[in-house]
Amino acid sequence: MTAKKVVAVVGATGQQGGGLARAILADPAGEFALRAITRNPDSEAAQALRERGAEVVKADSSDEASLRAAFEGADAAYLVTNWAELMDPKAEIDQAHAMARAAKAAGVGHAIWSTNDDTRQTIPADDERYPDVLGFKVPHMDAKASADAYFTEIGVPTTFLRTSFFWDNLASVMPLRRNEDGTLTLALAIGDSRLSGIAAADVGKVVLSILKRREEFLGRTVSIAGEHLTGTQMAAQFSDVLGQTVTYRPLSVQSIREAGFYLADDVANMFQFFTEYEDVIVGPRDVSATRELHPELMTFATWAAQNRDRVQAAVAEQNWSQLPLTQYDNDSVARR
Repeated sequence: MTAKKVVAVVGATGQQGGGLARAILADPAGEFALRAITRNPDSEAAQALRERGAEVVKADSSDEASLRAAFEGADAAYLVTNWAELMDPKAEIDQAHAMARAAKAAGVGHAIWSTNDDTRQTIPADDERYPDVLGFKVPHMDAKASADAYFTEIGVPTTFLRTSFFWDNLASVMPLRRNEDGTLTLALAIGDSRLSGIAAADVGKVVLSILKRREEFLGRTVSIAGEHLTGTQMAAQFSDVLGQTVTYRPLSVQSIREAGFYLADDVANMFQFFTEYEDVIVGPRDVSATRELHPELMTFATWAAQNRDRVQAAVAEQNWSQLPLTQYDNDSVARR
């Protein structure tokens, strides 16, 4: 009997890593064995994976020695950082480099690095409408991309995965807003541009397919999306699924800048980039190619229907960032 190939999954109890962990465990082909890497192997999520047959290993992405030990004997590894926890581009780059070195030292045959677009390749350095944030334009995107070259430089066989806006944000940190008349509002700072999005649950299934087709994807950057939709289109589909009126109201980028929460300019620059440089984001994210990797890829309407209860439970009396629902400002976000 052929032994299963071990896939070490960083952040196996999180959103991205957890999706891959579940995909591996549910795969009827049974080609891979899951090694779930987590800082807390005693958590309920880790225990649930263990009960389903996963090997659960303790490691910290900031501790290269623990990562190397966790990667030993693994045929492949899924590598992801957690910006929401770090909120520091240098720390994120350091973690990426540590994971790369650990994968190299352990002889991992295929690393999949969850990276992002480098906005600095598109936004002119002297464009003052995009203030520098901790030395970057959009640090939570640029820091990941800054680490890409290191994987190649030290000889880690890598596939570079670029995901899209997770629709799950609309059922958590960016919920719909309940208006006084009982209707709902979807508030995003994307003007009339399309937003590339995907269901977080689909990312792991796409990655599983890439793992199975290693030779085809080694050394490549794979950019994925479930659909490219405007705010108006998403609101209309929410209306159909929820059975009540949902209206799209564009937020101005400036209102995000002035909101005062930590790294507000990072979020504002991101949405401004999505809006001004729509083709840079949408263009490489081929929905048909993503669906070829994962034939059951969800559309936005399918995701909304499956997550109807979550979306409704997350509805807040105020918008996700407590911002006023201002109209789209063509002066603060000029389209190119």
